[in-house]
Order: sequence, then C-alpha cells, then structure tokens
Amino acid sequence: MVFDFMKRRAAAAAPEAKASAAGPVIAWSGAGRAAWSPRDTGSLTRTGFTGNPVGFRSVKLIAEAAAALPLVLQDRERRYEVHPVLDLISRPNPMQGRAEFLEALYGQILLSGNGYVEAAGAGGGAFPAELHVLRSDRMSLVPGPDGWPVAYDYTVGARRHRFDVTVTPAPVLHIKSFHPQDDHYGLSPMQAAASAIDVHNAASAWSKALLDNAARPSGAIVYRGADGQGTLSEDQYARLVGEIESYHMGARNAGRPMLLEGGLDWKPMGFSPSDMEFHKTKEAAAREIALAFGVPPMLLGIPGDATYANYQEANRALYRLTVVPLAQKVAAALSHWLSAHAGEALELKPDLDQVPALAAERDTQWRRISEADFLTEAEKRALLGLPRLTDGD
Repeated sequence: MVFDFMKRRAAAAAPEAKASAAGPVIAWSGAGRAAWSPRDTGSLTRTGFTGNPVGFRSVKLIAEAAAALPLVLQDRERRYEVHPVLDLISRPNPMQGRAEFLEALYGQILLSGNGYVEAAGAGGGAFPAELHVLRSDRMSLVPGPDGWPVAYDYTVGARRHRFDVTVTPAPVLHIKSFHPQDDHYGLSPMQAAASAIDVHNAASAWSKALLDNAARPSGAIVYRGADGQGTLSEDQYARLVGEIESYHMGARNAGRPMLLEGGLDWKPMGFSPSDMEFHKTKEAAAREIALAFGVPPMLLGIPGDATYANYQEANRALYRLTVVPLAQKVAAALSHWLSAHAGEALELKPDLDQVPALAAERDTQWRRISEADFLTEAEKRALLGLPRLTDGD
C-alpha cells in the first residue's frame, strides 16, 4: 500500500513518546585536512555571532532594521488603528516591548534558521495574554507517524516542556527559512557562511599571534662553529631553546634585543608571498559572510567593494533585498497565527510608506499609479495594498 504522506491523522494530545526529529551532522577531520568548527546552533552562535565582528554586525543590522519597520493591521474592509492584536504586538510581554520582541525573533531566524513564538495565556481558545520568543537551540520538533509535527519540546537542562500543536489554534508558532534537505528545520545564513567565518576567525587569530611576536615574522638562528661544524651539542641546544622561550617570546618580550654568543647568527625572515596575501584572504572571507546575510559590504566598512555607487544605494538595496522580505515573511506568519487566535481574518504587514530608505521608490510608485487614468479607485487602492473603501467612506 502506497504511503500517503500528506494525509493527516486525527489525534488528541501528542503522546510522550521518544522520537528522533533529526540526527546530528558530524564533520570528521584528519591529518592534513582543514579543521572546521561544529555546525550546531550553539557552536555557530559562539563562533559566528559572539566571536566574529562581521557576523555580529550583519545580524544586528538586519534584526534592528526589520524590528524598526512600522506595522499596520487591516482586513479587506478597513485598516485598524486600535485592535487587540496591535496592543499585543506593541507590548508582547512585561519584559519586552515591540522592538525587543521582534529583534529577538529576527535574530533567532538569522542565527538558526528557525524562530519560535509562544502564546501564553491562550488556553481554552482565549486570546493570548503574552507572546514570548523561545530559544531555537532549546526547541526540538516531535514528528508524528505521518511525518507532520505533533509537538515541540522545549528543554532546559533536565527539565522539558511539551507544546501540543495538534490543537487549533496552536500554542507555538514555528517560522523557518527554506532548507532544501530538511523537512522540519530551516537553513540559516550563519550555516551558509560557516566556512567563511572559520577562515575569518583563523585569520584574526593569526594576526593576534603575529602581534604577540612584536608584529614581525620569525627568523632563524644559524650556528657555525670555529671548526666549520654546524651542529650544537644537546646541552647547548637545550640551553638556547630555553633562553629563547624565556626571554624572547611573547608580548612581554617584544622588541627585546637578543645577545648571541660566538658562532650564532640571527637571520630574519621576511614575509612570504602567501603571508602578504593573508590580509586579502581575511577581507574576502568578510565579504562572503556579508554576502550570505544579504548585507552590502560597504555598509560594514569592508574595503575593496564598489558594487554600489554610493552608501545611499547600498542602504536601499539592504532594505529592498533583505530587510523587507524578511519582515514581510514574519509578519505574514504572525498575522495568520494570531488570526486563528482572534477568530477573524487579519493581515499584519510592514508599512513601507514610512521607511525613509524606500521613500524615493514609494513616491515613484504612488505617482505612477495615481496618474493611471485607466484604473479605478478600487484598483489603485488594491495595487497600493490599501483596504477597499466601504459605502460609508
């Protein structure tokens, strides 16, 4: 019998049964191969966000810009100025305001590819009293027999709480990015930029080590004895190595002159061509990180990028290609989820007419539509994303 994957099974509460949502990906490395950092959410967050300035600024730039976009709520008939959904978004919970809540949600999506929102106080079909962003590294999806999710487990230490999503409306909203090889979890820009992040962090560590060595490459001590022999005895070799490690290595001994006895000569080594290209490699890795997040490198102060004519055009591209699509996706998911809680069809979306970076484009669109005499007023309002007028209006 052919397995019908798309058929849902009617079930009550999700049972407390062990189920594997996804298996971990283990990268094996051996001698002579590149050593990459782990690709789990926690490791990527440490290496790519808290430990990398380019990744940190990219996530903050997108999350803060998207959270600052004005939101409007409307249905087919009107645009609301006062509504419980607007009040809930304005103050999701006692600890967070609208900007903090949305910034945390966008940040989770950018870092892990998944965003989770909990509706607190929504039991028995009541409208949610609070909204909370849940950490994606603590959430795990529980698939049912047919493959569809039936629950989400939120685990902190040894404690676990299960959210049953077979009920309507669901107590948890899961927003995920597109992943071509995973049915349950999304693919984050941080995962796509993981290799570039490792290269950038390794280049920074190399630069730090070079600074600790007085910002100059190492050299060689050449020994040539009086009889022409070039080999030190074991005692002489051990003494020389000990003196170098004690008095001429590390930042504390930077610039300290070296006293060489007879037969010893210091031969400094200049930078090799590969060393000279090391800084360019770091800049290339920084551009790749910015590219994965959709941030023009010019906005991050990365040199060597002249794709956009000026800073204003780069800022417009950031909003048009990255910030606005992300905000529209999250707003659509929130409005659909909250509509089920409110019992009415609502549309929550960014108000692009109030975005300064897109002012020139919006002015052009308004003028072009208003001058189209072949369109009716209703068609013009529909093209501008406005609700239709009622007889009273």
